[in-house]
Amino acid sequence: MQKKTKKVTTAMITRAVASSTAIETQASTEEVEARLKASRQKYQNLALAD
Repeated sequence: MQKKTKKVTTAMITRAVASSTAIETQASTEEVEARLKASRQKYQNLALAD
């Protein structure tokens, strides 16, 4: 029996990075996530590897 793997999305990665950073910096996850999304505009032409 094979275990089904969940497809990792950009939103999932953003949320994970935001929550990790929020814990380290004692900021709220929402604030960090907003900063990540804002800075993402700068690198929107880059894509994640498959």
